[in-house]
Amino acid sequence: MAQPWKIIESVPTDQGILQLRQRGERDFLITIGSQVLMNSLANRSEVVLGQLGCAHLKEQSNPRVLVGGLGMGFTLKAVLDTLPSTAGVVVAELNPVVSQWCRGPLAGLTAGAALDPRVTLEIGDVARLIRTSAAAGDDGQFDAIVLDLYRGPHAKTDHLDDPLYGLRAIRNAKGALKPLGVLAVWGEQYDESFVKRLKSVGFTVTTQRPGKGGYRHAVFLARLVTA
Repeated sequence: MAQPWKIIESVPTDQGILQLRQRGERDFLITIGSQVLMNSLANRSEVVLGQLGCAHLKEQSNPRVLVGGLGMGFTLKAVLDTLPSTAGVVVAELNPVVSQWCRGPLAGLTAGAALDPRVTLEIGDVARLIRTSAAAGDDGQFDAIVLDLYRGPHAKTDHLDDPLYGLRAIRNAKGALKPLGVLAVWGEQYDESFVKRLKSVGFTVTTQRPGKGGYRHAVFLARLVTA
């Protein structure tokens, strides 16, 4: 018989009650309202996202990476495991309680990734941070931007004005990347329109569906192939 879920903490938000739940040593859920945002036992696509998004930086001196969305920290851990010790990683997370969870009850899942000295946590909107970085030019640019948000690109995304996946946002992301940079994006499913928008601004795009059989999430990798 499965153990019942224990509520570790509940926090009101504009979208509903944000909860951290646990059953067993390593089985956690984060929910908002009636929606499950993430499960600690299902993280394959998040790990692949972090690995592929930073694979080109393994041998680079002092790479700089932006991670949008902290979640349970699995993407961040994959990013850190891929990067050299000289890297700097900025994590943009909207809700400060999520960072508290990752540094507290969830820390054991990722060997304390959120506490890594390479990590700088910014509480705020990653779309705003990308716009600011693009406007700053060379001084604000990243070698990779990794977006792991609970809503990825989808068929109903506003093609022009969506703050993360619309055409204007994609142009901002391109401007926030250094030459040969990579934009890596998690999606619940493949979205052909998103791929077309990425290509239209000069990215070369590949996608992966990590895992075998059953329902598999999508990982979009958009590369700037010319310096």
